[in-house]
Formats: sequence, C-alpha cells, structure tokens
Amino acid sequence: MGYCSGRCTLISVCGMQLVCVLERQIFDFLGYQWAPILANFVHIIIVILGLFGTIQYRPRYITGYAVWLVLWVTWNVFVICFYLEAGDLSKETDLLLTFNISMHRSWWMENGPGCMVTSVTPAPDWAPEDHRYITVSGCLLEYQYVEVAHSALQIALAISPRNDPSHFITSPPFTEQFSFSVDLTFCLLCPVFHSTVPIKNQIQTQTKYK
Repeated sequence: MGYCSGRCTLISVCGMQLVCVLERQIFDFLGYQWAPILANFVHIIIVILGLFGTIQYRPRYITGYAVWLVLWVTWNVFVICFYLEAGDLSKETDLLLTFNISMHRSWWMENGPGCMVTSVTPAPDWAPEDHRYITVSGCLLEYQYVEVAHSALQIALAISPRNDPSHFITSPPFTEQFSFSVDLTFCLLCPVFHSTVPIKNQIQTQTKYK
C-alpha cells in the first residue's frame, strides 16, 4: 500500500477545502449572503497561500494558514449557532449575514430538496416592493440544516487530525529542505572565505618579517 506523507496529506486537505468553499461561495452568492461571501473569499485566499507554502516549503505561509483556521472554525461555529438560533440569535429576524442591507435569506430556503414555493398575494404592507412574499412548504430538509451541514464540513476539514500544519513544519522533508538551503549558502561562501584567508595570512607574514 502507498504511504502519503504529511506534506501530501496537507495538500489534499487544502484541495478539499478549496472545492467545498467554492461550492459554498456559489450558493451564498445566489442568496446574497454578504457576510459569508466575504468570509469565504478570505478563506479561499488563505488556503491558496497555505497550499503554496506547503508545496514551496514556506513556513510563514503555513503558520498564517494555521492561525486563520482558528478564526475560520470560530466563524463557522457562529454560523451554526445562528441557524440553530442559539441564545438570542434568530434566523428569521436577524439580518446579520446580509449586513442588514437586504431581506434575503439562504438560497436553500426556496430551493432545498422537495421545497414548494407559493407566492402570497396581496403582499403585506411592510413587505418591500422589490421583494416577493412567499411561503415555503414540503421541504425534505430545512434550509438551516443544509447551512449547518456546510459549516460542520468546514470545521471537520479544519480540525482534522491529519491537517496539522505544525507537524508538517517539523517533518523531515521540511527540515531537510532547510538544511539543504543552509548547506548551499555555506558552500557558496566557502570559495570566497578560502580565497581571502590565505591573502590575509600572507599579508600578516610579510609584515612580520619585513
């Protein structure tokens, strides 16, 4: 059986994170969820940098990626609490995910599996003119659970035991690469060092016996 090193595993995890967050970004765009869109965009950039750092052996990129994962997990925990209405949060009245600039909800609210959308006419007086007033019924899976599943998947990928950037930084391939860089620098300086030392000794010898 083949063996996948820590570097190989981290690359695989970053790839899965990119695929999952791009899929999530598409549906957040369709639902005009501006806060998740911004968070997903930052996550995409950081994962790409982490992937680059893993391939190119750049510890600063990997460290930044590891720090961002803590913030990313915190954000997804908040999203789960929001949709499950933990504490004083309410998915029906709070417009936190749209920065309170629109009344849109998750795209899955109207387009979830088995959902039937019915327009209500006449619309209430408080409803904006450019919005539909609808009722949704028959959903096999409520939209909040779809959003919770998305966030739970991101948390699982972030805290996976195999996704440990610190283990990769101290792994033999990385230390060998660092040692190789130091040895290469030393070897490049050796000719200069050996060419200057005899000259210095010669000057001292000539001065001594003059």
